[in-house]
Amino acid sequence: MNRTSLRRTLVPAVAAVAAISLTACGAANEDSNDSDKGLSGTLNGGGASSQEAAQTAWRAGFQKDNGGATVNYDPVGSTGGREGFLDGGFAFAGTDSYLSDEEVAKAKETCGTDAIEVPAYVSPIAVIYNLEGVDSLKLSPQVIGDIFNAKITKWNDPKIAELNDGVDLPDADINAVHRSDGSGTTKNFTNYLTNVAPENWPHGAIEDWPIKNGEGANGTSGVVAAVKDNPNSIGYADASQATELGHVEVQVGEGFVAPSAEAAAKILEVSTRVEGRPATDMAIDLDYKTSDSSAYPVVLTSYLVACQQYPDAKTADLVKGYLTYVVGTAGQQAAADNAGSAPLSAALADEALKHIADISAK
Repeated sequence: MNRTSLRRTLVPAVAAVAAISLTACGAANEDSNDSDKGLSGTLNGGGASSQEAAQTAWRAGFQKDNGGATVNYDPVGSTGGREGFLDGGFAFAGTDSYLSDEEVAKAKETCGTDAIEVPAYVSPIAVIYNLEGVDSLKLSPQVIGDIFNAKITKWNDPKIAELNDGVDLPDADINAVHRSDGSGTTKNFTNYLTNVAPENWPHGAIEDWPIKNGEGANGTSGVVAAVKDNPNSIGYADASQATELGHVEVQVGEGFVAPSAEAAAKILEVSTRVEGRPATDMAIDLDYKTSDSSAYPVVLTSYLVACQQYPDAKTADLVKGYLTYVVGTAGQQAAADNAGSAPLSAALADEALKHIADISAK
């Protein structure tokens, strides 16, 4: 990859987003009734499907304020988004798994300088289930690991029953649903299991599902649909996109915690930055082992990745403007309202905005 890759015409991204419904975009532009207001042009990005609800809200809000702008976001998954950005096809990417060291180096080649990686929001990953007559389900990380590792295969297994005294668990096979595509949600989910229950989940933190068990489904919406359409199923997904399904209460210390934006945000307070990163990289190592029962530990920190410099001023202004809106107060509230995420703390948001403010044309 050479440093001129972003000078290409973004044809791959345009082709990829052609089939995506732009209803939200059109509605926002119609509401503005002023194509001359603010920034103008087309901005193509893509990545984490878990960001889809937030991206829809962000695009609508940004386009309302910038009547001549169109933002396209292709929810191809975190892996696809990072690959699209590193190949020069996307001007920005959304990812639920921060860049690897190798990707950090490749991003520098793509951009010509260190890339910007800033958190967009933190959101709980719900362990979702469809179990008739069961309105409350408590599971330990060890049991969750055994279920997704196909070591526990029946809903009335003694290890599940012991955590759910008085709950009528069916004598039924468990259908464990996982992502079939490369996924930052999978990476965060398996990273949690690796840190807290390594003996029950021995496969490590991975983006691509490592074993042939259960049911694979594409994207966040695919996992949610598979669990919803198949009784006795369990899966994992961004909590905001699975509101009609049961959410497991996960054991933390001596208690059990249900997913919520507030409980997910607690993790960031006790977590540290990834070491050895450029100053423009805000990647965070989450502390999954917390025993604070007010914190929900199965979370994803969703990031936006962009260049510090772009070949032309229009692209630079659009990326800078859009990311500024996303990380700013209005964008964070829009994500909270529409995606159930926890807004960034003032300190994190201010730091991210300083990096975004440095985006410019070469």
